[in-house]
Amino acid sequence: MRALWVLGLFAGCAAMPRMEVSMAPLPTEPAPAPLVNHFERDKSTAIGEDAIRAILEAPVFLEERSRVGVVRVSHGYSTDETVPLATVPGELTRALEDSGQFEVVTEVSTDWPTDSGIAGLRELAARYRCEYLLLYRHRFVDREWTNGWGAMWLTVVGGLMVPETTIEVAGALEATLFDVKSGTLLFTVFDRVNRRSNEFIYAHERIIGDMQTELLAEGTRRLTDAVVAKVQRLAQARVREAGRVSAAPVPMEPVAVP
Repeated sequence: MRALWVLGLFAGCAAMPRMEVSMAPLPTEPAPAPLVNHFERDKSTAIGEDAIRAILEAPVFLEERSRVGVVRVSHGYSTDETVPLATVPGELTRALEDSGQFEVVTEVSTDWPTDSGIAGLRELAARYRCEYLLLYRHRFVDREWTNGWGAMWLTVVGGLMVPETTIEVAGALEATLFDVKSGTLLFTVFDRVNRRSNEFIYAHERIIGDMQTELLAEGTRRLTDAVVAKVQRLAQARVREAGRVSAAPVPMEPVAVP
């Protein structure tokens, strides 16, 4: 009985029509269309939709033989008019000079009378005849709390002899390249720093100031390296853009036939 079942199975398979596999290439799907902005309420800005599209479609590169000024800014990117004690702008200036990507690199004095905000920055750039400004600022936050050593205060005298306070200081060093002609920002780089220490009850304000100074020194090299790397990428983009323009076909003007 089993033999008859096997013979029937083979007979059924032989009777099935042969299926041939097509080797024709699969149809390719068309490239998806770029997504447009469907959020109408996002368009209520100081510049129109056409201007936004023109800005985003324009090539981004570093102009050849350009000048750059390094300027300290504060909250809201207004010029920082405090005493320029921070050494980071000077380090940034030297690093940009050594990069060879600018004709002139200069630190910018914020004592010149100018308007506030972006208008003031552009006026400063015009006084220094700089096409670019590297805007630098740093910000710190600190907090302190009583750690486990604080239990020694129960002995009164013991609390004065142990580091019962933990102090933490965190900060961010920031540099932004501002294109003065177009009013656009070409890049922003951050270097984030942090330090924690157990201290005695004395002179916390001085300790926090010393920690901030140490953190600035720690983050300066990383920030300058990141800025130079970004500038070099923008210079390479200029070379690629120049090659793309030179490779573009030149349109032929019609020739009048007499």
